[in-house]
Amino acid sequence: MTELHESAGTGPGDAHFAVFTDREDAAAVARSFTRSGTRETRVLEHPSGRPWLVGQWDDQEIVTARAGRTALAVVGCCPVDAAELRARAGRLRDLAELDTWARSLPGSFHLVAAMDGQLRVRGTASGLRLVFHAAVDGVRVAATRADVLAAALGHDPEEEQLAVRLLWPVPYPLFEASLWRAVTAVPPQDALTVAADGRTVRHSRWWTPPEPVRTLADGAPLVREALIAAVDARTRQGGVISCDLSGGLDSTSLCFLADRSPAKVVASTWPGRDPADTDLHWARQATKHLPDVEHVVWDADASPLVYDDLLGIDDLLDEPTIGVMDRSRVLHHLPGMAERGSRLHLTGIGGDHVAWCSEAYYHRLARTRPLFALRQLRGFRALWQWPLGATVRALADSRPYGRSLADAAGHLREPLPATATTSLGWGMPPRLFDWVTPDAEHMVRRALREAASTVVPLHPDRGLHTDLEQIRSCTRIIRQWDRMAARAGVPMASPFLDDRVIDACLAIRPDERVTPWAYKPVLTAAMRGIVPETCLRRTTKAAAAMDAADGLRRHRADLLALWEDSRLEQLGLVDGKALRHLAQRPSAPGLRDAILYSTIAAEVWLRGTSRARAR
Repeated sequence: MTELHESAGTGPGDAHFAVFTDREDAAAVARSFTRSGTRETRVLEHPSGRPWLVGQWDDQEIVTARAGRTALAVVGCCPVDAAELRARAGRLRDLAELDTWARSLPGSFHLVAAMDGQLRVRGTASGLRLVFHAAVDGVRVAATRADVLAAALGHDPEEEQLAVRLLWPVPYPLFEASLWRAVTAVPPQDALTVAADGRTVRHSRWWTPPEPVRTLADGAPLVREALIAAVDARTRQGGVISCDLSGGLDSTSLCFLADRSPAKVVASTWPGRDPADTDLHWARQATKHLPDVEHVVWDADASPLVYDDLLGIDDLLDEPTIGVMDRSRVLHHLPGMAERGSRLHLTGIGGDHVAWCSEAYYHRLARTRPLFALRQLRGFRALWQWPLGATVRALADSRPYGRSLADAAGHLREPLPATATTSLGWGMPPRLFDWVTPDAEHMVRRALREAASTVVPLHPDRGLHTDLEQIRSCTRIIRQWDRMAARAGVPMASPFLDDRVIDACLAIRPDERVTPWAYKPVLTAAMRGIVPETCLRRTTKAAAAMDAADGLRRHRADLLALWEDSRLEQLGLVDGKALRHLAQRPSAPGLRDAILYSTIAAEVWLRGTSRARAR
């Protein structure tokens, strides 16, 4: 029997499931996916009575319909109702026809379809909802979590994959692989089709990024429309909704949109410890225009620090995530929101990734519009303090992505490159640090070179590739935070990461999306008339650097304990002595750059999976 952690399936916001073909051998495998426990596994059946979906979900996050030989299930957040879904199923002639329709729907959801014995499963283009598959006793099983399939197979994580996760950062496509070789990850832009034989599978592309050709004037209304629909999908049922309100453009926009809905809104502000932090000032500027919104301001000194409670984390995750560093900070206010009746908490996460974009677009623009690009690049150099030499070298570097990835394998121990290099290139080249062993380094080099030999960038334009990589790196963290929040009792949602919002933002010309002369011009234009002008004027963002530095010092003992009896050290991937020495001097140069994050994430994850196996 496949055992899931007691935290799995604790309430709305944590739907996860496996999908099976309508065959007797598949039904036998499906029975092993049920479990005993406080919350019983739920089953949706094929007309034959055999299992179709097996997992945990809440009634409010699933809509199903059947018409003739077709069955459809939408799992997650989507305003479609059973009648519309049934009508769609009745008109369907081929499963691929679902793609265009589903792309038009707001929200964030998995779509599962069955027709004539075939299955088709897809998640979101953002990567927030993923699909995996594996052969279990010869039967191909799809699932929304990789660890569920690995548990059914009885497999341990691959050491090479763990070594790869020690990179900072983990580059595309390596961060999208599952930790188990026998479990295959479906790229977010692809759908999985399982043939009627229950064994043959294929991936087929259902999403491609829009061409960035719209002007800001034409595109901003569409961004506005997409954001309104995204918030409406979460608030239309009324009740109490809580929202982050940092005072920044992203969370402020969502608060004003939620205030237009039938829901009662509770806004939540965590002031920063840094005296220079202006979040509270800007949040109060917003609430002056939101008389019906309850504004909760938390005590800055009560806010958990970065690195808080690393030793106590017992969430069962299907991959390491640097999100564990901020887990306590993300979840700390949710019980207070629950006490105020909140059924869902909206975050502004993702706004930085879609309402802004990478300066790497200027690598192409320097060749196609050189005079314009030169003027803009002068502004970026002044804004980000890029040295002239590093800027020129970055613009002259025309290596394709695969070559860049292969070259990175030979420079893993070098210092982090200049900001201009990472901003105008294919992203930040990955690095390993002193505590990573030579054996782990050898595995990482091999994995990088193997990936480089076949990789195709997410888009030929390095700017759009970087945007998509950053979105998908972000959602790898958010999908795990969403699990943690559901366990805490108040599910989270991040409307900026809905596919329709991403589509609308990416369709706007990059020279108007990212400019040294304006801050988030897309969001500012989209929200004009909804968010007051006084709130749209903010051009800064709190960095919480003091919280991170204080956390590193205050939790030195926890960091030291983390490396005692280290699982990574037992596997020969890190030098535990070096890490213990580093924990004793947390003010060492370089630690402020978060270079410990990936190693801590892997160690915490291994400890969590060990505890789950012990239970």
